[in-house]
Amino acid sequence: MIQENLDPSDMKSSVFDMAVEQFNAAADVLNLEEGMRQVLSSCKREFTVNFPVVMDNGKVQVFTGHRVQHNMTRGPAKGGIRFHPDVSLDEVKALASWMTWKCAVTNLPYGGGKGGVTCTPRSMSLGEMERLTRRFATEISPLIGSYSDIPAPDVNTDGQTMAWMMDTISMHKGFTEMGIVTGKPIDIGGSLGRTEATGRGVMITAREAAKHIGLNLNGATVVVQGFGNVGYWAAHLLQELGCKIIAASDSGGAISRPSGLDSTELLKQKNSTGTVSGFANCDVITNEELLETSCDILVPAALEQQITGNNASRINTKIIVEGANGPTTPEADKILTDKGTVIIPDILANAGGVVVSYFEWVQNLQRFFWEKDVVDNSLDSILTRSFNEVFSTSQQYKVDMRTAAMVNAIDRVATATNIRGIYP
Repeated sequence: MIQENLDPSDMKSSVFDMAVEQFNAAADVLNLEEGMRQVLSSCKREFTVNFPVVMDNGKVQVFTGHRVQHNMTRGPAKGGIRFHPDVSLDEVKALASWMTWKCAVTNLPYGGGKGGVTCTPRSMSLGEMERLTRRFATEISPLIGSYSDIPAPDVNTDGQTMAWMMDTISMHKGFTEMGIVTGKPIDIGGSLGRTEATGRGVMITAREAAKHIGLNLNGATVVVQGFGNVGYWAAHLLQELGCKIIAASDSGGAISRPSGLDSTELLKQKNSTGTVSGFANCDVITNEELLETSCDILVPAALEQQITGNNASRINTKIIVEGANGPTTPEADKILTDKGTVIIPDILANAGGVVVSYFEWVQNLQRFFWEKDVVDNSLDSILTRSFNEVFSTSQQYKVDMRTAAMVNAIDRVATATNIRGIYP
């Protein structure tokens, strides 16, 4: 995940403020009353743990982790676990709130949650990662459950991480509880189609946006920031539609090739060397140059706050499809919208992962598993419907797609809150 040239003072300290600013913009459109604003802009539960892990050298290191449940009015909390040096409570709160809106905009019966541990996975062995994961899972186990809070993979976590979490909590319970996490390997209850689901969602929403602005995807140019799982699958599936990938990046660097990059060959390069940097017959560029490369579709699939007021005026693309969470600041939103750029917001664009996580959870509870075409077609149906609902709202209220997506999501959660009432 690329993160170079960021101002640390501007990066993490304001992420939750940014999420609340986005919330308030949509709440204004809905004329949401003050009490409901307070309820929906606050996190229900913030859980921080400090726990020891025995490292390979025999020394003990204490790590800090968080699990936040933002809102659970519409169902169990749902959200990923990330391992990253920059993980903070503020960031996790923002991500949990975005999960609430992501689930609501796609009309899933979930609330929003998120978790993370402040660590540096690249400097840790597999054994250290397993011990850290299992201890963290144990520490947050009072919150986790198939009907209360269901984690999934996020930055620097994967199916193996989820397998360790499921096994750890299942050992404590005395029986195997498949539905306690999603994003698991197929052999222990994972769903077909889950690995590429977030990237597939990026492709689906990009495809729908292209239809609305009359963009022919055959030959359309695409730039991908963050060539991880989401970035690769987005690039690969857009390439299958006829798009041309002209630039890509990861934490090791950024490259461009106007004649086009083959996503499959680029993935082989990344798997063998750990980075896309060094791919043959490419120009080496900076992260700034990558974001500012003229293209039809820009997919920011790295970390938060990559597109800001400082660089938004130099970004030259027709459509931005947010594969990452929170890559565009509110200031940048305004600049880009005024320029006529269509922004497909994170809570819609990267919702494919949570939609298929929902499918996995349903399969786990039923102990009945679906064929891949059923998963893919169901995902396509939900995201196409959700995109059209958001587009219709944007036309109705004459607002940008982010505000429209938030309006739909907030309206659903507010309605559910009013129906349930305030206990006691």
